[in-house]
Amino acid sequence: MLDFGEFKANSCSGPTRRSFLRTASAVPFALGAGLPTLEAVAAARKKAKAKSVILLWLWGGPSHIDMVDPKPNAPMDYRGPFGTIATKTTGMHFTELLPRMAARTDKYSVIRSMRTSNGGHPGAGTVGVTGFEENPGPVQPNFGSVISKHRGQDGALPNFFYVGQGIPRDLPRRIEGYGGGTLGKAYDPFLVSCSEKGEISIPTLKMMKDMSPKRIQDRRQLLKQLDVEQHRLEAAGIKDWEHTYQAAFGLLTDEKARAAFDLTRETDKTRANYGQTTFGQGCLLARRLAQAGVPYIQVNWSEYVETFTPNGDFGWDTHIYNFELLQDRHCPIFDRAYTALLDDMHNSGMLEDTLLIAMGEFGRTPKISNRAAREHWQHCYFSLWAGAGVEPGRCIGESDSKGEHPITKPISPLMAGTTIAELAGVGAQQRAEMGVLDGGSLIDELF
Repeated sequence: MLDFGEFKANSCSGPTRRSFLRTASAVPFALGAGLPTLEAVAAARKKAKAKSVILLWLWGGPSHIDMVDPKPNAPMDYRGPFGTIATKTTGMHFTELLPRMAARTDKYSVIRSMRTSNGGHPGAGTVGVTGFEENPGPVQPNFGSVISKHRGQDGALPNFFYVGQGIPRDLPRRIEGYGGGTLGKAYDPFLVSCSEKGEISIPTLKMMKDMSPKRIQDRRQLLKQLDVEQHRLEAAGIKDWEHTYQAAFGLLTDEKARAAFDLTRETDKTRANYGQTTFGQGCLLARRLAQAGVPYIQVNWSEYVETFTPNGDFGWDTHIYNFELLQDRHCPIFDRAYTALLDDMHNSGMLEDTLLIAMGEFGRTPKISNRAAREHWQHCYFSLWAGAGVEPGRCIGESDSKGEHPITKPISPLMAGTTIAELAGVGAQQRAEMGVLDGGSLIDELF
């Protein structure tokens, strides 16, 4: 069998390793039954206000009080040590940790009344990116998977990317709602990682040693003879093997597709604007993928929620050193990368047809813990929205005087996902036909 390298994934029984061809049913650009025609794909793209969606997933639960919803008049054991600063939106203040974002609220809107149904990381993570709890099953599809299926595959690049080190998880387990869910494994995200130096790794298509795109191109005829592989893949739920391996070849051999991953094509100044961090360079990569026509890109702040853990990557789960981490690391990185991406999208005109969202799975306790930090808080948190028809400069929703609960209508992850889908051209009829986002409503205040 001809392998393209090895794909690493985690199953319920632990890590597994298998070749790309042997797991083609799990590759997100694999095309299954009900493949839209090229005419339907073109119509879907034309209808969408958001040609592309970029979700910055702040995994671990960023503190709303210490960032975009400060409570300077709350008791000392709530408000925290940070001062507040004015933003460009009249009456809205951020903490002093986000000066660049405060100066640009005329380009995006803030929701301060998010509320979710789950207080644990994997469970809340699934709710955050699908709109529904993991249990009872079946697990519903990720917002990106919904858009990926609706758009159909018509280019060399997959429709749905995860930019990060791996599928978001805590130490025991990963998010169950990371991919296709009821739509099938064919709509799982395509994983690509980006180092702080902008070096790109594509583990799903890591080629064998000495295997160049040219040599792969030369072996196309061999693959056409693998009828037995075609039948096996069809039995796994993929009925169009021809499209599957052509998409794989396209990503490996199409020059324009590969160029999207080459951050060296950006100026040194642009790359520096995003910051020499994995999140910053990941945001830059997301912008390039959106410019290349990818419908949905989720940039994961980290793979692990924990801030301190072996092999960890400093998530937002700040049970200890919350204030020190936010001041010295998390907020400076986010403030820089978010505003660099926002500025680039504004200056290039991308905000006209690209939706940019930033949010985590929940917030953190308004009352400071006995560890001088903050714990999980599902009852009130924030999200940021820009582009694709979203009215900028708005402060949507309000929390109470201590930041514990919304005093306006709570905004749920299901509402967020429904709004994303609607802006991406997946209307109520299409959602019903796919059996997704049932019962969801729009966040009307964004428009």
